[in-house]
Amino acid sequence: MTETTIIETNSAEETISAAEQFAKLLKAGDTVLYTGEMGAGKTQFTKGIAKHFGCTDPVTSPTFAIVNEYRCEPPIFHFDLFRIDSYDDLYATGFFDYPDRGGIICIEWSENIPDLAGELENVWKVDIQKTGENQRKIFINKV
Repeated sequence: MTETTIIETNSAEETISAAEQFAKLLKAGDTVLYTGEMGAGKTQFTKGIAKHFGCTDPVTSPTFAIVNEYRCEPPIFHFDLFRIDSYDDLYATGFFDYPDRGGIICIEWSENIPDLAGELENVWKVDIQKTGENQRKIFINKV
């Protein structure tokens, strides 16, 4: 998947299913950087990734917690950078300890730290756009 892949979905369930298929490409050490407006489906996409890896923990938005950890193999570290807007804030979360923990990192609101992709290895970008009330267009590419 070196070129951009575009997936269209018509429900939250289809978004989760699309993410399960995408997750077949992921391995420990990968990072998924999400962009998309509020309510686009970033957490739904993470639910699909977690489901693929056998996670039974509830997958919820980490907006207030900053990071949720899901027990599966490999573990998934789900970040929300909505309230993070500088590298100092990011460092304060302990973020840079996570790449060494052998999991998959999923980051909502990655656009708040524009150069983040350059700091990490094995990065995927997933942009989710609302095209209707339940319709989404998902753009996926490997950085």
